[in-house]
Amino acid sequence: MDLATLYRLRFVQEEQAGKIRVWQALCAGFFQKLVGPDKVVLDLACGYGEFINAIHAKRKFGIDMNPDAPSYLNPGIEFIRSPADSIPLDDASVDVVFTSNFLEHLADKAECDRVFAEVKRILRPGGRFIIMGPNIRYLADRYWDFYDHHLPLSHLSLEEGLGMSGYTVERVIPKFLPYTAKSALPKHPALVSLYLRVPLAWRLMGRQFLVVARKPL
Repeated sequence: MDLATLYRLRFVQEEQAGKIRVWQALCAGFFQKLVGPDKVVLDLACGYGEFINAIHAKRKFGIDMNPDAPSYLNPGIEFIRSPADSIPLDDASVDVVFTSNFLEHLADKAECDRVFAEVKRILRPGGRFIIMGPNIRYLADRYWDFYDHHLPLSHLSLEEGLGMSGYTVERVIPKFLPYTAKSALPKHPALVSLYLRVPLAWRLMGRQFLVVARKPL
């Protein structure tokens, strides 16, 4: 699939500044607690870099197959153009792998298993795998509206798949964020911060799961 063309069609550039502000607030108010500033972090399918640009870490990698991706990354972020099941990094060299809205684009469970195995290979013992994505349980009517969605996952099936791949699941939030950046999540950083402090709002508005797993020691 021509990812560069797909991204340009799907993500309106005029909306990018708002997405950047939202992700800065999400990282400051939530994800930074899971990613220490002294860690090595990899953003799997980094897209336009909203997460990896905003998170503070000792060393940062962004991986994507879109050739346009590196032009959106801040200086100092190391970009790798590589498939997710064949990452050119050493064993046990990364502390945290983050991915958002990626697994649903994989062809099938077999490919997902290969990605899980590759992430586990590059994670250090005790390292975290943080996964966010659309929860099919709450999106059955809208999940297939995107041409490149192939693999439906719920928080339960993802938890089971991670366990079968040898991870220890640390935290599962069935409803965390709304489905897309165009949906009901407030865009002002102060409102995003308030949303993060009110889990009741997640249960009302959230359609994406957040699952945090660890590679065993």
